[in-house]
Amino acid sequence: MYLQVNGAKTYCYTGGKAFDSAKPTVIFIHGVLFDHSVWILQSRYMANHGWNVLAVDLPGHCRSAGDAPSSVEEGADFISALMDAAGVQRAALVGHSWGSLITLEAAARLKDRVTHAVLVGTAFPMKVSAVLLDAALNDPEKGIQMINVFSRSTLAAPPSAHGPGTWVFGSSIALNRRVLRSNPTVNVFHRGFVACDSYAGGEVAMAALTCPVLFLLGGLDQMTQPRAAQSLIKAAKAAGKTAQVVTLPVGHYEMTEAPDPVLLAIRDFLRT
Repeated sequence: MYLQVNGAKTYCYTGGKAFDSAKPTVIFIHGVLFDHSVWILQSRYMANHGWNVLAVDLPGHCRSAGDAPSSVEEGADFISALMDAAGVQRAALVGHSWGSLITLEAAARLKDRVTHAVLVGTAFPMKVSAVLLDAALNDPEKGIQMINVFSRSTLAAPPSAHGPGTWVFGSSIALNRRVLRSNPTVNVFHRGFVACDSYAGGEVAMAALTCPVLFLLGGLDQMTQPRAAQSLIKAAKAAGKTAQVVTLPVGHYEMTEAPDPVLLAIRDFLRT
């Protein structure tokens, strides 16, 4: 489904189901060098079990036009505009990595318009090493290889979100290359990582949330190690938020390494 958001054509995968304003809505937000397809299992399931699904390509990524967000705050503004464009008054937000920070910031701004916030592979601060920032800018192919080594706990998870025995390492590299090449005017790899590295509002945003939050962490994650999420978890508990923490024995790309456990954690949380 395409929507006009901020004057730009924006793609949202709906899980193969028509949008129905009478159903609850869940918005899936991808991370750096990804698109809507990383949520393929989770989005299809939710769409076939009573939910509207908007698995978005962020602006300037793959099928979506517009200027790629240069900050977490711009990403949050986009989610607000997306909800308005879709005619969605309230929605659950599910975000991975960079998308988790966008989810957090958007939920803080939108208050009661967000029913649930799911932060997958999150951290705060989400600092990016100088070596990786340099590679993303000056040698993207090297950077792509680096992030896929750091983000994986296995090379071929059985089964994966794309079918038993899929070479998830190779498929992620192919997707990263496609996303990067989809925008010939902006290096979305470097821009996205700068946005993660620069975001300073995590604890303030957590204190402003009015919805329950789920932290879905990878115990073997080397990109956003579980300990790097502790400041947000502590901020949530200190502010009296309803917070759950689920840690899976996988790396950063949880949705493809442990697709079923990720789906079940999201499904069960959204039922609360």
